[in-house]
Order: sequence, then structure tokens, then C-alpha cells
Amino acid sequence: MTAHVIADDAEALAVAASLAGEFRAGASARDAERRLPREELDRLSASGLLAVTVPAEHGGADVSAPTLAEIFRLLASADASLSQIPQSHFVYVNVIHRHGTDEQRKFFFAELLAGRRFGNAQSEAGTRHVQDIRTRLHPGPAGSYVLDGVKHYSTGALFADWIPVLARAEDDKLHVAYVPSNAPGLTVIDDWDGLGQRTTASGTVRLEGVEVPADRVLPHHLTFEGPQLHGAVAQLLHAAIDAGIAGGALAEAAEFVRTKSRPWFESGVETAAEDPLLIQRFGELAIQVRASEALLREAARAVEAARADLTDDSAAEASIAVAAAKVSAAQAAVEVASALFEVSGTRSALNSLNLHRHWRDARTHTLHDPTRWKIQHIGRYVLNGTRPPRHGLL
Repeated sequence: MTAHVIADDAEALAVAASLAGEFRAGASARDAERRLPREELDRLSASGLLAVTVPAEHGGADVSAPTLAEIFRLLASADASLSQIPQSHFVYVNVIHRHGTDEQRKFFFAELLAGRRFGNAQSEAGTRHVQDIRTRLHPGPAGSYVLDGVKHYSTGALFADWIPVLARAEDDKLHVAYVPSNAPGLTVIDDWDGLGQRTTASGTVRLEGVEVPADRVLPHHLTFEGPQLHGAVAQLLHAAIDAGIAGGALAEAAEFVRTKSRPWFESGVETAAEDPLLIQRFGELAIQVRASEALLREAARAVEAARADLTDDSAAEASIAVAAAKVSAAQAAVEVASALFEVSGTRSALNSLNLHRHWRDARTHTLHDPTRWKIQHIGRYVLNGTRPPRHGLL
């Protein structure tokens, strides 16, 4: 595969906006038919967007956190499923940034610049909680490793060239093994049946005696032993997806009311767009969307500031800012996508129009991790100065 190499932040944003326009046109049909976006992902890879965080010394644009967040918001406003697929891609690029050796960085950054995609095999079902990882990395021949386990919610794995697998070594410490998608013993199963984000193919990955060379394994446990932005960046992208869903739902609701809705007979106006009660409601919804976007930008700036001077304090500020953005964006996504029907009227509930995809996507994506715990950490930080924990979900 060959891919364009994006030069800077401005080009990255222009490419993202252009692709969002392309992807928006077929988003509803892909969702309704559960048609997996293989061609669209190939366009995304070829565009160079998946390599925009590659460092400049390795030939990449090394875009800022605000730019990366805006890329995801733009893509999510067009297609929430499609935007979700590369979220883990960038998370595991960050692991290479932080813990890869010079040779590992050289190899994988070249892969990214060539358009290669990372998936993920991280979460597991049936365990005590989300951080109870039972997939094991056993010693293999000649210093290599052998992977065994079953992963669920493996967004991006079906479309990936490389699948980063979260596993525990014999000492119980977390590592990430980067496994080629065609490795013997690795099986990706398209069994995702979520009510929303239907085309993410977030199914199952089975690992049975998968051999992994030592130079494809990184010590992820070191990520959490000092100030880090691993969780803040991951959650920033989730917040951007939610903000994009909210903005996309509001835009589609406005278009529907302008072109298809009828005014309520008591309003005394000729068109639904002139109804003062609808105008009021759209104003309220727009404030929610704008607030979520503003908090997203603020959080991205906090992450960028911490990147420049990473300390316990700057990392905490970034995590709290991202947590606030995530809470606001999650609320906006669910509420605006639901209000779409309220403002658009009975016809909007027709299954054939598929307007419910916005709410289904919002409701599904916002289940990723509970915002109620983010509010707790925000409150503890503000009231008692307690820094948030370093567990990767803040």
C-alpha cells in the first residue's frame, strides 16, 4: 500500500473535512445495510490521516492534540462508526511513541506512513472488570513469546494490518504485542451485533498459540509508572467522537425541519422553521453542541500543553480537562440525537429514513466507560486537589 504523507496540521484538517464530506453521503446506507466500510477505510489510509501523529524526525506531520481531536470530530459528524475504527489505532501509536525502541519506532512509523492500520485486541468479556486481563504472553523459543486468549469489542481488528494485543506476561505485568493480522493462530470474528456503531465490526479476536517475536512486544506497564497522557489522549478522541455525533445529529435535524417538517397548526406560521417553539429548542440544542465543542478544544489544548511539559500536575490538568469534555460531549450526543425526533415530528421516526442511527450510535459509544466516575474525579480534584488515577481511562 502507498499513502500520501500529510505535511502539517492545516493539510490534515483540510483532508479530514474533505473525507468527512465523502463519507457522509453513504453513512446512512452503510449503517442500514451493515455494509462494512472497507473502501472508505482504504481512502482514509491512502489520505495519510492515519499517520499524522508520526514524529517529524521520522517523516510525519506530528500534528497537535487540537488537530487530532478535530479530525475525529469531523469524521464522527459524518459517520460515527467509521470514526470509531481508528480510535484505537492512534492509542497504540502512542504506546510506540512512549515505549518503543529506536528500531521499533523506525519500523512501525514507516508502516504507518505507508498507510498500514492498527486495530486492537484489548477488552475481554466475562472477567471481573475491564482491567482484569487474562490473555497471556508466555515465553517462547529463542526469546520470542506465545500469545493465548480471547478478546472482545475488538474495534478495527477486522480491517487492520497489525493488531495490538493487550496481555499479561508471567510476572503479571501488562505488555502490548503487535501481531500481524495474518499470523497463524489469530482469528478475527465478525460477530459484533450492537444496536449502534453497526459497521465498526467490533467483534471477537481469538489467539491460540500465536508466536510473537520479542521485538514486537512493548512494556505497556511502564506507561502508568509516571506522569502520562495515554488515557487523556484516548479519552480525548472518544470525546471528539461524541461531540461529532451531537453536531451531526443537530445538522440533520435542522435540514429535516427546514425541508420536510410541517408547522404545528397552532403556531400560525407557514413553515416549521418559523415555529418560535422549534426555534427556541434548536437554540437550546445548539448551545449544548457548542459547549461540548468548546470543552473539547479546551481539553485538547490542555493535552498539548502537557505534551510540552509533562509533569504530575500538567498530566492531571489534562486528564481533568478531558474528563469534563467527555462528560459534556456524551450528554450532548445522547440528548441531541434523541431531541432530533422531538423537533422533527412523527415522520422522522420512519425506519426507512434511518435517522435513529444518530441516537443508536450515541447510546452505544457513550457506554464505553461511565461518565459518572469522571464526574467523581473532577469533584475530588476541584475540592481536595486529588489528582486523578493513572489507569488509562482518564
